[in-house]
Amino acid sequence: MSQVSPAGPPAGVLPSPPYTPPLSPTHDQVVVLYVTVVYAVVIFGIWNIPGARTLINPLKLFTIGWHELCHIIAAILTGGTIVSVTIDPYLGGATLVEGGKPSIILPAGYLGSTIFGGVFILGGFDTLVAKILSFVLGLGLVTPLVLVRDKLTMLLTLLYEGLLVGFWFVGHAQALRWYCLFVGVMNVFFVVWDIADDKFFRKANDSDCTQFHIMFPRISAHFWACVWLIFEIGVCIAFLFIGLVSFKLSTENMNAEAANFLPT
Repeated sequence: MSQVSPAGPPAGVLPSPPYTPPLSPTHDQVVVLYVTVVYAVVIFGIWNIPGARTLINPLKLFTIGWHELCHIIAAILTGGTIVSVTIDPYLGGATLVEGGKPSIILPAGYLGSTIFGGVFILGGFDTLVAKILSFVLGLGLVTPLVLVRDKLTMLLTLLYEGLLVGFWFVGHAQALRWYCLFVGVMNVFFVVWDIADDKFFRKANDSDCTQFHIMFPRISAHFWACVWLIFEIGVCIAFLFIGLVSFKLSTENMNAEAANFLPT
């Protein structure tokens, strides 16, 4: 009796990959999720350890600079006038505004930092995204130096820029993914570092949570910190879900895709 072989794809056509549920992480994506948690713990430690916190000054300036830029944009859009801007790795950031709408200007900092950080977290899932974001990071690292005169911070910035360029040539630019993910976590949880500076280092420039308390005296700064922390955790989780659903390529396919954009 003759046997009929099961139907397969036509000659020369590769079989379709097995179906994977959108929220089911690949092995590579599981690593990204674990590293995200580790980064949050590591950043909290380094940000608050005297001496060690100096080593991340360039990334702190990048994070603080973007945060203040969001305040500046909101102030201009609401008719305010920028009186002064401070961006300092030791004193923190501050934007003094005349006019405008404080109820919009003040939350713009945390909102902008959180969304911006979420976008960089996506860079941790895909090499092509990380390559594109590296140009934003490269420009953002040097821009705050206009307001900084600390020589050590300048030297460290050159080091971080060198790492950024060097990572383009490590593992087909795979190393950029982890650089972008680190920056993403640092930005998305800005309220944590902002409050920590207030509590442990008594920085000259108050945290935004303290400013919210000044604006609404009946609500404590700790309450505002909790509200913003919950918001930031929610946004972080949302962007992680976006990463899980949107970037399912294997490492080989990811490298092939990224090679079409400034191959290294």
